[in-house]
Amino acid sequence: MIGSARPIAHGRGFSRFLLVLATVLFGIGDAVAASAQDRDNPEGEWRYIGGDAAHTRYAPLDQINGDNFEDLEIAWLWRGDNFGPFPLGVSRSTPVYADGMLYTVAGERRTVVALDPDTGETIWTYREPHTTRFDRGMRNGYGKGVAYAELDGRGVIYIVSPAFFLHALDAKTGRPLENWGTPVPLEGFPQTGVADLLPDLIDGWGPWESWDGGPYDPDFGIPRELGYITSSSPPIVVNDVVIVGNSAEQGYNQTRIENVPGDILGYDARTGEHLWKFHVIPRPGEFGHETWENDAWEWTGDVSSWAPMSADPERGLVYIPTNPPTIDFYGGFRAGDGLFGTSVIALDVQTGERVWHFQTVHHDIWNFDNPTAPIALDVTVDGQPTPIVVQTTKQGWAYTFNRETGEPIWPIEERPVPQSDVPGEQLSPTQPFPTRPAPYEMQGLTEDDLIDFTPELRAEALEIVSNYKIGPLFNAPIQMGHPSGLRSFVSCPSGAVNIPNPTSADPVTGILYVSTQRGCRSERLVPGREIDQPDDIMTTGTTFSQFAVLDRGDFRGPQGLPIFKPPYSRIVAIDMNTGEHLFAVPNGNTPERIREHPALQGVELGNTGNTGAGITMVTETLLLAAEGGSGEPVLHALDKRTGERLGTVELPGQGRYGMMSYMHEGQQYIVVQVASPPDLPGSLVALRLP
Repeated sequence: MIGSARPIAHGRGFSRFLLVLATVLFGIGDAVAASAQDRDNPEGEWRYIGGDAAHTRYAPLDQINGDNFEDLEIAWLWRGDNFGPFPLGVSRSTPVYADGMLYTVAGERRTVVALDPDTGETIWTYREPHTTRFDRGMRNGYGKGVAYAELDGRGVIYIVSPAFFLHALDAKTGRPLENWGTPVPLEGFPQTGVADLLPDLIDGWGPWESWDGGPYDPDFGIPRELGYITSSSPPIVVNDVVIVGNSAEQGYNQTRIENVPGDILGYDARTGEHLWKFHVIPRPGEFGHETWENDAWEWTGDVSSWAPMSADPERGLVYIPTNPPTIDFYGGFRAGDGLFGTSVIALDVQTGERVWHFQTVHHDIWNFDNPTAPIALDVTVDGQPTPIVVQTTKQGWAYTFNRETGEPIWPIEERPVPQSDVPGEQLSPTQPFPTRPAPYEMQGLTEDDLIDFTPELRAEALEIVSNYKIGPLFNAPIQMGHPSGLRSFVSCPSGAVNIPNPTSADPVTGILYVSTQRGCRSERLVPGREIDQPDDIMTTGTTFSQFAVLDRGDFRGPQGLPIFKPPYSRIVAIDMNTGEHLFAVPNGNTPERIREHPALQGVELGNTGNTGAGITMVTETLLLAAEGGSGEPVLHALDKRTGERLGTVELPGQGRYGMMSYMHEGQQYIVVQVASPPDLPGSLVALRLP
């Protein structure tokens, strides 16, 4: 159990008792319901971007419920565009609420902002001085927020910048923490409260140790010939240790085979002292080194934790989701399974040592990185209280493990998968298939999956797929000019769970709520040299890959309609005590462009769900769902047991990634990240009862 048990009598005892009674009557999480988990988060607060260390996105609050939900009013609207541009008008930051203050980041410079939770007034801001490293940034606008910790009664905000510096700030004033970190020898940087992460990352790394291009330059960072590293998710603070992940350029944009590994770093929360480093690409003598053939471990990179991390503070474990090694869709230069690419890793917080791991994709070339934090829950499996951690994935599975030992809760079988005929490629002969829970999304694409609203549309769809290599999950890519004459391969799903739609859960009942989106992708492989852009400062490495990705997103359905049958997006509830699906409901409603499409007039469509992913969070009384980027600007309240829609309120813009809730001075607030370019990019709206 994360932390200690919370007795039923604590806080709103009677309402909690009714929830427990109803949970037992419905047969969900019988043993778990007897005591909700203390999730390393004071009641009423939201101290992690995932709500708690377990990343459940759960708020144990009941002031807002199904009866009064539609009475919600806008308390305040905070404009994020005051802090610079947002890519595509979208922010990905989820605010945290601690000790009476809200904290978030804004703009491509990832300015830290403290807000008054009652009025939305900006209290203080902090922005890192400019560096060339920032100019070279590949994910500057992708910041998901800040980390918070309380040290000796003092609140501290931790932020990793796009340029890969770690800052520690006093939560009340925004001033850099005294006697913390190491001075950065650059103009404008504070002399305390900051640590340059790059020297610790590359220390002992072979390509840097043998580099003869001059000394380390803290303004420029890593030489582009060796690679590039940045960040997109905040660190996580566990038991006074700050754990830092990182990210690189998207693998589908790469043409060269060298990059820097995204090793995980640990720092003392009080002093900023570097404590440990975990090698995500094992070096000689380390566990997993043999999974890298052809000495690819020496120069291949990219494996990193760009998605948020979660933790079990009581057990002293942090859970790291990782992404594939360098270059998506071709890995001929890095034969072998390639640990710890596309894996879930449990590390000891104090030492950084591996406790257990599981690789969810061997030799990943499909861009199947683990895109959201593993969720920790206490459930009852076969009558036994069981601590679990669940990793939802792009390929539509919920991989479930004992979070202490790493043992799968239900069998995960290695099954044969298609093999590649691309020159030089050597795929893994098998991949891990969970036997439970069942997939929550379509996997692979067959002719039976194609649109069939009318015979004409189906005929057009069949004509389209005749030019592509369709097939099962783990469909093997093909190169341009393949002997078959096909244009490219198709991979489905392209991202059932992804950045915009992190999974949420109810730690009382053990129910997982997965927001899933149906989609396919296709890429053409061509020689890396043909599409390399040597003058682009973001191009890293020196050796051209035999193959790289030419283009993306060309696989479209007839007349602008999705090529596959609906539902296009859903919210799926899974009882993690049993692994059974409880319900699946459409995310939002059928989009107007589909409902009013000329080819569909007179066709009974039903509710297809919209074509974008929903955003969810859970409270003591409700499942909340915003429809996401292609949906309506509304927020729905759903019944947590059935998915029935209980109420809807309008938002000033489309709901996006960061939704959270907190209790401030006796009133519950729901904060939704909204974006309706060009009106409200990266903005926050707070709702409360009159």
